[in-house]
Amino acid sequence: MESRRGPLKSAVPSNIVSPVRRCSRTACGRPAVATLTYVYADSTAVLGPLATYAEPHCYDLCAEHSERLTAPRGWEVVRLTDGSAPPRPSGDDLEALANAVREAARPQERAAGGGGNGARGADSTEAGRRGHLRVLRSPEP
Repeated sequence: MESRRGPLKSAVPSNIVSPVRRCSRTACGRPAVATLTYVYADSTAVLGPLATYAEPHCYDLCAEHSERLTAPRGWEVVRLTDGSAPPRPSGDDLEALANAVREAARPQERAAGGGGNGARGADSTEAGRRGHLRVLRSPEP
């Protein structure tokens, strides 16, 4: 059965419409990275990862607008994070990295200044080694 209408001649060509969802803020054309939903019953604004589908009562926000989001007075902002985003390094992470670098440098220093008995005594607690990492035996009481 044929339709009385022919193909849509006024349809927008697909190369003009972008598949990327844009920020809902006026005059912002940046790509959306988060979705904002209001829960009016709880006076809460929930900002989470970009929703799979665009919903009518949700707002997609770019990175800049999602970071600067504030809620009305008396409202609470809940920021949900997804596991795909890389966590920002903390002071503890940087300290652990510095300690690992120092530890990696130690075996070379010991080998250069190596005392025969001192090195053997230290290695007697070593159960295994892979690169700069060591597996140590539990101390016996």
